Amino acid sequence: MKILCTGVCGQLGHDVVNEALKRGHEVVGSDIQPEYSGVADGSAVTVAPYVQLDITDRDEVLKTVSGIRPDAIVHCAAWTAVDAAEEEENREKVDRINRLGTAYIAEAAKAVDAKMLYLSTDYVFDGKGVRPWEPDDKCFAPLNVYGQSKLDGEKEVSKALDKFFIVRIAWVFGLNGKNFIKTMINVGKTHDTVRVVNDQTGTPTYTLDLSRLLVDMIETEKYGYYHATNEGGYITWADLAREAYRAAGMDVEVQGVTTEEYGLSKAKRPENSRLEKKKLTESGFKPLPDWKDAVARYVKEAGL
Repeated sequence: MKILCTGVCGQLGHDVVNEALKRGHEVVGSDIQPEYSGVADGSAVTVAPYVQLDITDRDEVLKTVSGIRPDAIVHCAAWTAVDAAEEEENREKVDRINRLGTAYIAEAAKAVDAKMLYLSTDYVFDGKGVRPWEPDDKCFAPLNVYGQSKLDGEKEVSKALDKFFIVRIAWVFGLNGKNFIKTMINVGKTHDTVRVVNDQTGTPTYTLDLSRLLVDMIETEKYGYYHATNEGGYITWADLAREAYRAAGMDVEVQGVTTEEYGLSKAKRPENSRLEKKKLTESGFKPLPDWKDAVARYVKEAGL
């Protein structure tokens, strides 16, 4: 199978390309930079074919995809700076990347009859209550600009294509970029105590584990909406920080505070990021490992 993976310089795209190459697929990675600029870890992604691609340029997208003629597109490219998305000067750019760019990728996928996998987020929901969100729920009321842009991207994919996977994820961490765990461990090197919110609940997602599932998916025709995070139950950000410090062997006290007490975010965050994942096993896919196991492996692999 020939696969095009957008956003290859990010956390998830990096791991998706490596996983697909391990399985013998032909893979092309793309991103906005002139050349691959992710972590130089010696993995296969650093030598895989790479094309520069601005997903907000329709002509460029159609030309690039028609030239590659992939069987599947894994669309990881996105604006992910949640707080910066709230700034007035960024809102049009966020829409261009997350909605319009996704629409162009979907249009190009249809033109070459490729299946498409679009990465979305728990932020498409209103974040209220305690019931885990089901993949086929329609309770949409995003709390922030980023969430609305990703929901708009979902709509573009489902409108243009029949052969699509929409996979919602949450609390992502991986080797190739910034993330919560990396930040917490760096802060813990200079602080004995840290304040972390304890009134937002969900489950983290390790990109290495997620990449295996995503390649499993595109090897099938089991299209539809899915939720995918690591297993092990629902936790708070404070719980995740404590586990990160435990895995890293660091003696740092985590003080749980409310979102209001923390008070640093421009964008509203959902209190309920619980994602129901049973559809994965019902569809024959293998769930991701326990989140504590994922954190331990990540801390070791990242050398934190």
